[in-house]
Amino acid sequence: MKIILASASSRRQELLNRLTESFEIIISDFDEESIKFNGQCDSYVMRLAEGKALNVCQGINDEAIIIGCDTIVSFNGKILGKPKDENEAFDMLKLLSGNTHQVYSGIAIINSKTGNVSRDFVCTDVKFDNLSDDQIKRYIENGEYKDKAGAYGIQGYGGIFVEEIHGCYYNVVGLPLNKLSKMLRGMGINL
Repeated sequence: MKIILASASSRRQELLNRLTESFEIIISDFDEESIKFNGQCDSYVMRLAEGKALNVCQGINDEAIIIGCDTIVSFNGKILGKPKDENEAFDMLKLLSGNTHQVYSGIAIINSKTGNVSRDFVCTDVKFDNLSDDQIKRYIENGEYKDKAGAYGIQGYGGIFVEEIHGCYYNVVGLPLNKLSKMLRGMGINL
């Protein structure tokens, strides 16, 4: 059966490639602003993931499995999205410095023929080392913070900030492989 990843993220594409090399990319143009944060990170990321998957599903005529995913960073009940500029990135990293934050990924899988939907989420605790202003500024200068929730990429240079991780590493990268694999098997897809 055809598998479609509803994401422009090169990180998600690379990770899904570990489960199967046979998938298509259709980028969702779902309006994430249409989903209001209700204070519950788990339900919020699942609704975002489902919105992306449904958006792509509407344009599919063949039978396919569509995978939608969304990842957010949360600290003290506040969502830290993708920073709009260097100043916002600095503020986010300063906030995370010396603290533990949560990374949530929601996954939604839709069978375009049956309409069956499977939703779930993963949460990982990430503890940052104490960061100096100079460390943060050097990191921002390399540009890695761009297009990253919480202004860092654990799989890149940002990984040196991480003192501890409790939970799924791949969740922090953007696609929790173990959870996705279980969900696909639950829908009869064995990769």
